[in-house]
Amino acid sequence: MATLTKDALNRSPYWIACYTAADGRRLKKSTRETDRKRALEVALALEQAEGMARRGTLTANRVRQLLGEVLERTSGDELPAHTAESWLRGFVANKAVSTAASTLASYRNAIDGFLASLGRRAKLNIAAIAPADITRFRDEQLASGKVASTVRTMLSKLIAPFNAAKRQGIISHNPAEGVDMPALPKSKSGGDSLCDPFTPEQVAALMDAADTEWRGAILLAYCTGARLTDAANLTWDAISLLGKLVTYRAKKTGTEVTIPLHPALEAHLLELSAPDSGKAFIFPTLAGRVASGLDQSFLRIMAEAGIRRELVHEPKPGSKGRKRYNLGFHSLRHAMNSEMANAGVAQEIRQLFTGHTSAGMNKRYTHHKLAPLRVAIEKIPSPGKAAE
Repeated sequence: MATLTKDALNRSPYWIACYTAADGRRLKKSTRETDRKRALEVALALEQAEGMARRGTLTANRVRQLLGEVLERTSGDELPAHTAESWLRGFVANKAVSTAASTLASYRNAIDGFLASLGRRAKLNIAAIAPADITRFRDEQLASGKVASTVRTMLSKLIAPFNAAKRQGIISHNPAEGVDMPALPKSKSGGDSLCDPFTPEQVAALMDAADTEWRGAILLAYCTGARLTDAANLTWDAISLLGKLVTYRAKKTGTEVTIPLHPALEAHLLELSAPDSGKAFIFPTLAGRVASGLDQSFLRIMAEAGIRRELVHEPKPGSKGRKRYNLGFHSLRHAMNSEMANAGVAQEIRQLFTGHTSAGMNKRYTHHKLAPLRVAIEKIPSPGKAAE
């Protein structure tokens, strides 16, 4: 039978619970209560839990239930209860008001997949989710044919909702943090990516094989790191010829990117007809087209330029994974980053070119802060020229 006592030397104002442990030992533990009635409730709950442990019937859910009952009887408050499903779906719903649509879709994709992997365990309290659940989800995604980079993204999207639960005291640890990320395969160029960069000579060949608008889109991606959809839909108000800047909001991340105008890109833009409005598309025949159609057009340009791509990942039969090739439009983005890296441009500067920047950067950047970016942009050799 659980009992209460006080510290004989009056070193603490709290009642001490005396109860029998699962192994038969008599234990003492502070209840952190000064009220005797509430302290007794705590002591009885501790002994009840030890008794269930001795009989092999103690579960995480039962512990939480006991704690909730004690909290309600002693303070009138209820212990918040969240299933894994309710918490994760609630997290996505809250993100909808502050997150770009593409990022929100990434969260939703990862969480939907994880809940499907959990099965009936999704109805358990979120505190019951263990690293083993995350590991099983990772292995299932890899087995389904998804590439390592995709699975890494999905795992990273699971870390955030569990961190939010930890910050609010709902769980004591994040089960996703200790799970190893799948290793990225090596590209032909030796980097940890499936995509290889184009060389300046290959970029020149692509431009020679392309029409005027595609030539501009290729040069834009090579000189700014813009993704295909962003490049195709860029409008003239994104270009400041006076300030020699390109400013656009990346569709994938929702971040605003400001990049100094490369001399080769500036020269090309000056050759184009002046627009009637800043809202006019720079490449009107490319704007509004679906990404798959643009991809196919670019592949035809690659073929005309004599550039062959190689298959670097083939999903297992029946899986939902996609074939991955070492070269594509995204290789222009890699080329920009690679050329600057080879020229010694620091990583934190290169990240600003690839969209890892806060919104409104151009409004906050002084001329002094833009200076290192202007130096960096000059490190990118014009198409057809080797870096010095």
